[in-house]
Formats: sequence, C-alpha cells, structure tokens
Amino acid sequence: MPVTSQLLRGLPRAKVFASCLLPCQHHQSQFGGIAPTPVPRQRHRPGRSYQTSSGLHSYILTPPQVNSILKANEYSFKVPEFDGKNVSSVMGFESNQLPANAPIEDRRSAATCLQTRGMLLGVFDGHAGCACAQALSERLFYYLAVSLLPHDTLCELEAAVESGRPLSPILQWHKHPNDYFSREAQRLYFNSLRTYWQELIDLTSPGEVPDTREALMNAFKRLDNDISLEAQVGDPSAFLHYWVLRVAFSGATACVAHIDGPDLFIANAGDARAVLGVQEEDGSFSALTLSNDHNAQNESEVSRIRGEHPPSERKTVIRQDRLLGLLMPFRAFGDVKFKWSIELQKRVLESGPDQLHENEHTKFIPPNYHTPPYLTAEPEITHHKLRPQDRFLVIGSDGLWETLHRQEVIRVVGEYLTGVHQRQPLKVGGYKVTLGQMQGLLEERKARMSSAFEDQNSATHLMRHAVGNNEFGTVDHERLSKMLSLPEELARMYRDDITIIVAQFNPHVIGARRQEGES
Repeated sequence: MPVTSQLLRGLPRAKVFASCLLPCQHHQSQFGGIAPTPVPRQRHRPGRSYQTSSGLHSYILTPPQVNSILKANEYSFKVPEFDGKNVSSVMGFESNQLPANAPIEDRRSAATCLQTRGMLLGVFDGHAGCACAQALSERLFYYLAVSLLPHDTLCELEAAVESGRPLSPILQWHKHPNDYFSREAQRLYFNSLRTYWQELIDLTSPGEVPDTREALMNAFKRLDNDISLEAQVGDPSAFLHYWVLRVAFSGATACVAHIDGPDLFIANAGDARAVLGVQEEDGSFSALTLSNDHNAQNESEVSRIRGEHPPSERKTVIRQDRLLGLLMPFRAFGDVKFKWSIELQKRVLESGPDQLHENEHTKFIPPNYHTPPYLTAEPEITHHKLRPQDRFLVIGSDGLWETLHRQEVIRVVGEYLTGVHQRQPLKVGGYKVTLGQMQGLLEERKARMSSAFEDQNSATHLMRHAVGNNEFGTVDHERLSKMLSLPEELARMYRDDITIIVAQFNPHVIGARRQEGES
C-alpha cells in the first residue's frame, strides 16, 4: 500500500462533486410548483421572519417528502464503550446539512485522533464556490493532528515514511457517504503535510509535547499558507493546477472543536459559531457562546482591521459592513484576492489554465486595494473546562444562527435530548391569541410529539425548527414545506446553507475527570 494511502486510511472511496471544481452553479429544483415571493435575506440579524405573498400558492410537500429532504444528509456516531463503560467525555455526535446553494458550499468533518487523544469536530462555510471548504474538510484535521503530536512521534512518522514502512493512521474519520474527498489531490496534500511535520521536528526538542492552543493556531495558519503556496507554484497536472487555484481563489470560514477529557478548545476563523448547552438546576437549558463572530458586528474585529491599515483607508477598508465592501467574514481560509498583491494575482492568473480566465470573480480586483493582506485565517481560540452541567455542544454555520437565536437553538436541542418539551407550559410571548389560535397551538404541540419521534437525530430536529419555526417557536408544516420546495435559484435568497453538529457530553466521566484533576 502506498505511503499516502496508509496515512490517509479511513477515508471512504468516493468521488468529489464534479461541479465543485467550478463556481457553484444553480440547477433545476427537485420539486416544481410556484413558490412564495422571496424576501432577500438580512444576514446576521437574528429573529427575522420569512414573509410570503398571500396571492401566490406554493407546492405543499407531504410530511414524508419533508422528512426525506431533511434526513438526506444526517449522520450519527456513538463513541464505543469499553468494558461496558464509556470512558470518553464525548458520548457521541449527530450532524446534518441542508443545501441552499447548488451544490452546497458548506462542509463538515469529524474524526478521532489515534496517535494522541481527543475528538475533532468542524464546520466549514464556503463562499465564491465550494472548493476551499472542500479542501479544509479533507486537510485541516490532519494539520491539527500533526500539530498535536509529540516530537518523538513526529520522528517515528518521518522515519517510517523514509524507510517505506507501514504507517499507523493518524485519524479515524466519521463520514457520511456524501462527504466526498478528492483522490486526485491526495499525493499533493500528503507532500505538503509531510513538509510541515518535518519543519515541526526541526523546531521542537526530544520529549517535547505541544501546547494545544499553540498547536491549533499553527495548524490553521500553516494550512492557509500551504493553500496559497500551492496555488503560486502550480502543478504539472492540468487538473490539479486548476484545482489548487480554485481552492485559493474561493474561500471558507472554519469553526473547529477539539475535545479531550474535560478540555474543550474551540478554534474559530469567520462567522460559524460554537455554543454550549448548559443544564441549570431547574432542568432548563442556557446558552454559553464559546466563539466570536468575525464580522462587522464585532467591534474588536473592526478595530483590529482598521488598526492594521493606514488611516487613509479607515473609510474604505470596511464598507457596508463588508471587508473592502465585498466580504462578510473578516477571517477566512483561501480568498487570496484579499491577501495577495495585485502583481502576484496577475502573474498567477496569467500562467493559469484557460478555465480560470472565464471566471469573472478571479479577474476582479477589490476596490481600494492598497495594503494587502486584508484577510487572515488566524483563529480565535477559546478554552473551556467542561463541567457535569455542560450537556452538549452545537457547532453551526451562519445559516443556522441567522434563522434562530442561540438561546432558542439550545432550548430546542436540550428539550429534544431530554424529552421535556411536551411538559413545558405553553408560551405565546406578548402575542394576543384567539381561542382558535390557542387550539391550533395545542394541536401543533401534539403533532410535535410525533415529529420528535420521527427525528432520530438532534441535528435534524434542530434543522426542522430552523427552517420551519413560526413566531410562537413551533414548527409550522406549511412554512417548512414552502421553504423546502423553493426552486434553487430562489432558496439562496431566503436562507443560507445550514450545517449543524451536535456533540453530547458524558457528565459522569467529566465529573470524575475533574475530581482527578483537583486531587
């Protein structure tokens, strides 16, 4: 077995979306019919409602059709038990994705570290195509795993490659069949990864064990640097040359969790988000946000970017809440149009394949582009010591947080996992409701009990609420049906791609680990 195959063992034998190599294109919707008149999405404004025109009729999907769409990409993994006891602080996780773009620009990854301890979970939100997010979903966890390896293990890894001996896998992947990977690029990816661990060997000492925070930081920055370098160098293969340029000129945000015992680290670059579900003494759930959005709503990010450029650019570096008036996230992988000099962009494009010249996005230079780089993939890292009351973690792309407030997300998941939502008093907030409306709400609650039974996956249940919630916080089947039956050219105007990972924690293991650490 080739060295590359040994190291990357555990990846499913699948293919990449052919259309991932092109700017994401719109295709015909799976369902026909007239959809509601769309209202353009207001990004990053929680609590917005979807308005529809009463003069138009939309195609109403049956409940089985709705379930088929919602469950198409769901995945679940339960951590194996040893001797009848789960010794991991993570009991398992569930994930799901719902496209708005065609093809979807979000990606997700989950893996167990085999050479060290811990589990990695990540959500990657692509823009200007899906190529960069696709590359992150395949590569970032390897960079993270290598960054976490002790010096001696890195030396053993290099010695095995040097002598052609079999390699022990670094990661055990947990993948949905639709989570594709690009087999054609594996040799290129491996060579870049090997160069990285060789440099780590030179920079560390025998017996040295890396700091987790530093390892996460280095992995993010190094992969983004390799994406840039590979695009500049090119490749003899026309396919790979085009692919590395597509990866570099598209972009993606990343939110990754590393969970090892009671230690939870979040590394975030962009506007995906990680929120902890904490169970209070009365049984209710509260939200503890573990990441900050890197966008114009974050005042410290605005100050950081303005401080990195001359005063003459103060009014142009952020315009209309976007970087240079164009990009919503202020941190991202790829996006070399916001990082390279104009001269470098022109040189790389002139030597690139003809397909790239046909893409208007790559030829366009951002306005007021004077002092690059304007964008970084450096993550903001948060460390949280897990407690027994920390019951689950939700990582979601911004498509989730645009539709539901974080507290509502945690409430929906918490009540689903504990099964208490049927027993909660019916709340209608400040709305005036008629007896008929109240009866309808009670009937919806009854239907919701069967809906909860339908959903065997907490991420799917949350997605059902994200797309179908009404003003009372309950799922409206008609609204859900309309949103899922929108033609693809309209769906993107209503919502973004949604990707969700829900990880459940084991309070007994966490409590025992905390006691061990304190003794």
